[in-house]
Amino acid sequence: MQDQPRYDADQASAFFADGRGNRPRVPGTVVHGSFSDNRAYHEGKENGQPVAVPPVELSAEVLARGRERYDIYCSPCHDRTGAGNGMIVQRGLRRPSSFHSQRLREAPAGYFFDVITNGFGIMLSYRAQVPVDDRWAIISYIRALQLSQNATIGDVPEGQRAALGQGAALGQGAALGQGAAGH
Repeated sequence: MQDQPRYDADQASAFFADGRGNRPRVPGTVVHGSFSDNRAYHEGKENGQPVAVPPVELSAEVLARGRERYDIYCSPCHDRTGAGNGMIVQRGLRRPSSFHSQRLREAPAGYFFDVITNGFGIMLSYRAQVPVDDRWAIISYIRALQLSQNATIGDVPEGQRAALGQGAALGQGAALGQGAAGH
């Protein structure tokens, strides 16, 4: 098995009529996987800059998938609310950044894509574990978490405020996310 016959790159071959060991591409051959020149989707960048918003259509299914993947891959460090007090912190490891900090609330979506893909600080790369679709779903869910923890009663449509049970008591400027850590 160690010494099987094979051709090295650009080696001549008496087996093929054209005398070449390298074979020409078969017309219509497609790259393995799903090749796309959509850099914003595959890299999280356009013209070298992080994209501002995820280049995927937001839907209930995307958010549900994002929540599921976030709970699996992100919550052990960032906890389920994104505050950065996950199980690893409770076990004595270094606390990650809270997604609710001003810096990360203002960060473009492409920044999160880059961090998930390549890692940052002590966070390792999740490129191999989390497919591109799931990275964007997680980022969409992180944005939902950020909104949920920083929302005011003014963000709730007028007709749905009463359904909150405490809508009238909160007033226009009171934050909904305060004390709502049990998401």
